[in-house]
Amino acid sequence: MEANKTNKTQQTTPIRPYYRKKICKFCADKSLVIDYKRPDILKNFITERGKIIPSRISGTCSKHQRKLAREIKKARIMALLPFVVY
Repeated sequence: MEANKTNKTQQTTPIRPYYRKKICKFCADKSLVIDYKRPDILKNFITERGKIIPSRISGTCSKHQRKLAREIKKARIMALLPFVVY
C-alpha cells in the first residue's frame, strides 16, 4: 500500500526543448540592404509557393519584417518575384 502512495507523488514534469533565439540578419549585418531590385536576397524570405515567410520563422525583427514585406510586394509588381507558384 505504501509503495502505491510513493509512485503517485513522483510525477515528472514535461521537459521543454530549448530553442536558441533567432537573430535578425539585417540587424546583424548592416551592409545587407532590403531592396526590391535585389530578388536574390528576397527569395530567401518567400516559400517555394511564393508566400512571405513570417518573422517567427525567419527570425527578422518587426521593423525589418515590415520593410521586407513591402519590398517583396514591390518586386512582385515589377515581375522580379512570382505572386503564386502552382
